[in-house]
Amino acid sequence: MNPVFVFSGQGAQSVGMGKDLFENSQAAASIFKEADSVLGWSVSEVCFNGPESKLTESKICQPAIYTMSVACLAAFTEKKLEIKALASAGLSLGEFAALYSAGVFSFADGLRLVAKRGELMDECCRKAKGGMATILGGDIEVIRQVCAECEIDVANLNCPGQVVISGAEEKVTKAVAALKEKGFKKVIPLKVAGAYHSRMMKDAGDALIGVLDGIPMRDPVIPVAQNYVGSCVSSICEIRNNLVSQVAGSVKWEDCVKSILASGADTVIEFGPGNVLTGLVRRINANVATFNVNSIDSLKNF
Repeated sequence: MNPVFVFSGQGAQSVGMGKDLFENSQAAASIFKEADSVLGWSVSEVCFNGPESKLTESKICQPAIYTMSVACLAAFTEKKLEIKALASAGLSLGEFAALYSAGVFSFADGLRLVAKRGELMDECCRKAKGGMATILGGDIEVIRQVCAECEIDVANLNCPGQVVISGAEEKVTKAVAALKEKGFKKVIPLKVAGAYHSRMMKDAGDALIGVLDGIPMRDPVIPVAQNYVGSCVSSICEIRNNLVSQVAGSVKWEDCVKSILASGADTVIEFGPGNVLTGLVRRINANVATFNVNSIDSLKNF
């Protein structure tokens, strides 16, 4: 097995996530306990017991998913020390767990960074009502043209035939109608708290600069693909700049996957809640094996 590691993004959360890991893996339990200590509130309690409404707030959800993803990695490493990643990547929020897995920062420093990012993005959500929609199929250039005309943004390029658009709610509604008029059959409005990865998040990205300045970072020990550029980066300066730009910029996930698979990998292992990323990976490259690590039972696949 020659694997690359990928890490779940916001939206993958579910009440109860990580509870079995906490109860059955000493390594995973230590991550949850450290998170509770660092944050000063019990992220483990919210992960294990909800409520769901609280778990969907960015300021709660982002540190919760980051903690869950690292706990999954810790449980995996505890049992499978011989399996090492050739490269890593994460979808949006997941990029922080990917950077942690590559040794760029400590778990605690990454958690502080993610918690602040979630707070800043929640502030943007409260300033103005945002919306997002998924588009399945169709010409990307037509999508870009409609976004430009409606003054919104392409948020995610997830895989062949799956694009997400984002912006002010009324402008997204206008874009959805325009795309349907142009013959797009599957344009699906999303239930989200805000316009993630759009110009409406620019203030959050700008405010993250000062937060990043206070986080010690080291060069990654394996290649990490970053969403904003869709390719692997190695310098701390680049990593910091891309983390800032990513907040309001497009997530080039398809390019990220192709970039890490170019390392010679034949397997993709997704860490964290859900299994969205392995589904996307199979649409990008059907020739690689995929696994999910999101529970104690999932570790039996190795």
